[in-house]
Amino acid sequence: MKKIVVSLGGSVLVPSLESNNIGRYVSVLKKMAEVCQIFIVVGGGGEARRYIRVARDLGAGEAAADELGILVTRLNARLLVTGLGDAAYPRVAENYTEAREFAGTGKIVVMGGITPAQTTDAVSAVLAESVGADLLINATSVDGIYSADPKKDAGAVRHERLTPQELLDIITGARMSAGANTVLDIVAGKVIERSGIPLLVLDGRDPENLYRAIVEGTFVGTIVSDTSAVPLPA
Repeated sequence: MKKIVVSLGGSVLVPSLESNNIGRYVSVLKKMAEVCQIFIVVGGGGEARRYIRVARDLGAGEAAADELGILVTRLNARLLVTGLGDAAYPRVAENYTEAREFAGTGKIVVMGGITPAQTTDAVSAVLAESVGADLLINATSVDGIYSADPKKDAGAVRHERLTPQELLDIITGARMSAGANTVLDIVAGKVIERSGIPLLVLDGRDPENLYRAIVEGTFVGTIVSDTSAVPLPA
């Protein structure tokens, strides 16, 4: 059974508590778990950025704001675990060792952030390397990696395929601060490069996109890999 790590953006799963997509994701993740071993790393999204903004207004530094953001990612992860019920390991993994141990049960493993100054995308990349994943998926609010921010530049072009070095060229120099919302951070890019694990970036706003990619091998997105072989479908 193939191992797949999914970096599930907080803006996709929990854009706000009132407009969360947890229920929609639960049914899809349960179906996916029938054909592959699933690890989910949940981001903080809008709720984390709200807390971070208030913390900064109160005089918090970036490290303290990061720690607050991590707590919110774990709350989001806890909500997903609750929704998944018996399909998920009942605790949110707080480090890579726990994630590997929890995976031994065959359940879906869910985690949030771990380290200040590291996004959950970086956590997912390190987790993928740690568990020997066959594929890393970044489910975000756009349908791939673009030449520019497609939400701001109508002329932005989506890349169908990139090498890890080309990905690094795109993200190098991106500003890194608590709550940053970039395509990927430099740590994630470096880990993807050294591990050789293929990355698929796709639109996670529709959970079925994830299912179609993994089970049917059909998707619209960007593949980051040095090879033409990508382990889809599972």
